[in-house]
Amino acid sequence: MGVAELDFETKKNLITRNLQEVLGEDKLDAVLKERNLKIYWGTATTGRPHIAYFVPMSKIADFLRAGCEVTILFADLHAFLDNMKAPWDLLKLRAQYYEHSIKAMLTSIGVPLEKLKFVHGTGYQLSEKFTLDVYRFCSVITEHDAKKAGAEVVKQVEHPLLSGLLYPCLQALDEEYLGVDAQFGGVDQRKIFTMSEKYLPQLGYAKRIHLMNPMVPGLAGGKMSSSVEDSKIDLLDPPDAVKRKLKKAFCEPGNIADNGVLAFLKHVLFSLLKPDETFVVSRDEKNGGNLIFKNYEEVEVAFAEQKLHPADLKAAVETQINKLLAPIQEVFKSKEMRTLVTQAYPPPGKQKPGGGGNKNANNANVPDELVPSRLDIRVGKIVEVSRHPDADSLYVEKIDLGEESPRTIVSGLVNYVPIEQMQDRWVVVLCNLKPAKMRGVESCGMVLCASVDTEGAKNVEPLDPPENCTPGERVIVEGYETGNPDDVLNPKKKVWEKLQVDLKTSAECEAQWQGNILRTKTGGKITCKSMKNSPIR
Repeated sequence: MGVAELDFETKKNLITRNLQEVLGEDKLDAVLKERNLKIYWGTATTGRPHIAYFVPMSKIADFLRAGCEVTILFADLHAFLDNMKAPWDLLKLRAQYYEHSIKAMLTSIGVPLEKLKFVHGTGYQLSEKFTLDVYRFCSVITEHDAKKAGAEVVKQVEHPLLSGLLYPCLQALDEEYLGVDAQFGGVDQRKIFTMSEKYLPQLGYAKRIHLMNPMVPGLAGGKMSSSVEDSKIDLLDPPDAVKRKLKKAFCEPGNIADNGVLAFLKHVLFSLLKPDETFVVSRDEKNGGNLIFKNYEEVEVAFAEQKLHPADLKAAVETQINKLLAPIQEVFKSKEMRTLVTQAYPPPGKQKPGGGGNKNANNANVPDELVPSRLDIRVGKIVEVSRHPDADSLYVEKIDLGEESPRTIVSGLVNYVPIEQMQDRWVVVLCNLKPAKMRGVESCGMVLCASVDTEGAKNVEPLDPPENCTPGERVIVEGYETGNPDDVLNPKKKVWEKLQVDLKTSAECEAQWQGNILRTKTGGKITCKSMKNSPIR
């Protein structure tokens, strides 16, 4: 049946199936009864796209089947505004990488590109008219509403940049400038959508429809993120990497909640199956033979009743993922595409396009890239500790960090750790803070601790390195092993403050940055005694 022959109910079902929420359903009905819907989906060109992008792609395929006019916005300016996740001189290159990736993904799932329109944000967001509307928006919205709107999308830090407050305002204006009836996105953008509905009419523009996908969990549970290596499969990951990551994926027998493998199967693989196709789980005859499923609900029931083993499910999903990725990876085999990948996401030690370099010649990281490898974190042993002569709450410690002589560090731990427990204690130290005097004693680093305020009472525990460490042993964040730390973290650029906000302990009391484990180079994990899900300061 062609698009023109589809009735209202069929079109609406295609547009809304698998969505978590629709805002403006009455308007959706009214438009569909008159003409096809105009929809846009935007993606900020920050980290490299991964397989979770197939979730919106499968919905875009639904929109096209329903006859919708679809615009894909490569939000390059948004990427810069979101705490500079994409440096200014990489915007164009990353937008190019996203465009090639998205086109390859859509081709992989059989979506005709002639029915789509691709737009770059900087193509119109720097115009005089758009800029004037940004100022108009700023004249009506409060700081509270702007910050609240971006709370689930824009990186949250203690001292937010003004750019992060502008981010949701620009996204609201995109609806008007792209000339659409509806915006499609994840449910994590709901606050931006409701802000848009409130403020666009105040600028004389129409309120739009908002279509929201559920948040699909990553392979490790929780959100699938470009910055959490084991939570996602990159579009260019080879089959052995796909196998390794799926093997580590959270997929507890019988547990259908927060299961990234099942979620991907539901929202991507089954939505792409043709009416006569089935999902086949291959098994040895001794294990009961192959399982054939006609719909996702059958898979979920079988898994919940433990008639389908996680290993068999993962193997079947692995086969399908590799089929999806193969044509994408074929596109990126050319010399031109390989060069684009390297330029858009330069490895540590490579300069960004345009020269510039790094003022710190010893730093192999991309300048201004907010990566945890810029932190010089080391294992140390306290060889001497005393009370600060002029501050009752401070210890003055001499810490062996593998240097010529012990380093003096001042810590506010008197009220939390008895002095006898500090002497000869192994600790984890941030070593490249700018030295600062604390009540007359110069402190050359920071002892890292898990810290949280509970019902007005503050609890603090120093982090513990693994056994059999040596003083000065480097602590790294998994996934960021190759960069070199800055000689000194620039306090004016607040590098530590921006990175610290993502340092937390896990539910297992393991130190992590954005879900990536902190460990020594010999492999031992950094932990704390008892404080779960707590900030590390």
